[in-house]
Amino acid sequence: MALELKLPDIGEGIAEGEVVRWLVAEGAQVREDDPLVEVLTDKANVEIPSPVTGTLVKILAQPGQVVKVGEPLALIEPAAGQVVAARRASESPDRPTSVSREATEPGQGSPSGKDAGAGGGVLATPVVRKLAKDLGVELGAVTGTGPGGRVSEEDVRGAAGAGAPPPPPAGGANEERVPFRGKRRMIARKMVAAKTRVPHALLVDEADVSGILAERAKLRELGEREGVRITILPFIMKAVVGALTLHPALNASLDEEREEVVLKKTFDIGMAVDTEEGLVVPVIRNADAKSVIELAKEIERLSEAARGGNLAPSDLSGGTFTVTSIGSIGGLFSYPVINVPEAAILAAHKIVARPMVRDGEVVPRDMMYLSLSFDHRIVDGGAATRFLNEVVRRIEASAA
Repeated sequence: MALELKLPDIGEGIAEGEVVRWLVAEGAQVREDDPLVEVLTDKANVEIPSPVTGTLVKILAQPGQVVKVGEPLALIEPAAGQVVAARRASESPDRPTSVSREATEPGQGSPSGKDAGAGGGVLATPVVRKLAKDLGVELGAVTGTGPGGRVSEEDVRGAAGAGAPPPPPAGGANEERVPFRGKRRMIARKMVAAKTRVPHALLVDEADVSGILAERAKLRELGEREGVRITILPFIMKAVVGALTLHPALNASLDEEREEVVLKKTFDIGMAVDTEEGLVVPVIRNADAKSVIELAKEIERLSEAARGGNLAPSDLSGGTFTVTSIGSIGGLFSYPVINVPEAAILAAHKIVARPMVRDGEVVPRDMMYLSLSFDHRIVDGGAATRFLNEVVRRIEASAA
């Protein structure tokens, strides 16, 4: 009897994933723990291994399809003697994959009747039932195309008239259409969630980074010995962490369900990395305990891993505040989007030599704009301003 391979609960609040590609074909023999499918979540790409030795008899989720946690990805026919092991594996909370109950034939619903439920013995998950209710579709009138006649989301949408793709738009040779999926789609969802859920407020200031540039020059030789390139970003992070210790409201998040502001006791700083496939935000753990050289090493390690697509899910979760540095690309200043559920994000911009008045004299100084976006539900303008003032003060503390 074939077993359903479900999208497991990967943790970190992940509710769904997009199938990127299958690593084996239908009909292939697989061994336990062989990687079967690559799935993209809003944290990272993960490979789902086979929980049993057997045959991959049918792929249920195609590349580009978004699957919710607990929904089936494929059917696996276990080898002889593997069924008991498969059932044990599905009950193990530590396994990175999840195997559901055996796929049933029509009329062989679960003993509890939960899968059939109210709807004339129709095989459908609770998610599909809710979708049918929302769209006004009678499940009993839908022909299921899933295993054992199970009704899928696509079946319900098709019955509601929402499943048919729209006709191809005009345009022809004058335009190119690129599928909106993968990391781009995940990024889009996060951006929409951030801008619709969180009332953003923006604060902009400037800092004299002449002293930091001088300090960086002094550390370059040490950096070469340590095998790391010293940029301005670790100095900015040191200033940010120092300011967060004095202004904990910025190192926080809002638990909307419990209606509580969560003040973080650790300083795990996210850093936005621009990659060919889109923006990713790996996290530097315990940034307050790291020196400039140690921060530079971690920045370099995570940046390389991000651009190579080798970040682990743990590298992309649990941030308490984010710093984005786009100065090397350009732009005077920006309005960064908060990395929800964090309370704020700071953007550092390009360094420009400008004439400034110091002690009554006009002198050339290296200046940088800083922009702070913050969640106005939990941070007031005064608190945000005092925080940014402290960041600027710390940046300029070593200015000559």
